[in-house]
Amino acid sequence: MSQALSLRRSFFITGTDTGVGKTLFSCALLQAAASAGYRTAAMKPVAAGGLQTAEGFRNEDALMLQAACTEALRYEEVNPFCLEMAVAPHIAAEHANRRLKVERIAGFCQGMLMRRANLTVIEGAGGWRVPLNDNETLADLCKQLKLPVILVVGMRLGCLNHALLTAEAIYRDGLALAGWVANGLDPEMPEQAANIASLQKLLPSPLLARIPWLPTADIAQAAAQLDISSLLSANA
Repeated sequence: MSQALSLRRSFFITGTDTGVGKTLFSCALLQAAASAGYRTAAMKPVAAGGLQTAEGFRNEDALMLQAACTEALRYEEVNPFCLEMAVAPHIAAEHANRRLKVERIAGFCQGMLMRRANLTVIEGAGGWRVPLNDNETLADLCKQLKLPVILVVGMRLGCLNHALLTAEAIYRDGLALAGWVANGLDPEMPEQAANIASLQKLLPSPLLARIPWLPTADIAQAAAQLDISSLLSANA
């Protein structure tokens, strides 16, 4: 095996909010890595909301991640905690008479990380401080896993504040921000380029991709905007 293909990289994908394009970017990253010949795996360990299928209740984001991986993964490996109500995870868990605990969720994630894919992506739910229970958040999961973070910034009014506060929280939690992504949510956002330029000056981590506003989630088009060389280089 070549040195490049023996590399192993794992990232935690978070966002400035819910619905900002974490899954689109995660799938684009997986597709770009697969096109370069890397083996890929992914998880969305906690997901709320979805649809009933012949195989059982399934979350659409988790299904997209499963389909984007080169590794053959069972749905339960990709999304071990699938909650039916499309609300905050701790509230959805209460309605389902379940309890989410970081230690247990981390155990499933560690199992995925041990599969030794070249690239493993673990996608969060909502933003950085989404509660899992009365005492723990998804940030605590990432802290336990000690993974570098990629921040997806939904480009719309208010994104500067959301991005800077999220980056500050990530650093305060002692984790590395490997980079950030500007994902176009509002095709009519005024001064979008100026907002991106401001974040490039204010965020101490590289801009990994500028994904334009897309009327539908086009993973191939999003992947074309991404240069994975810095993330998967031998010196990363």
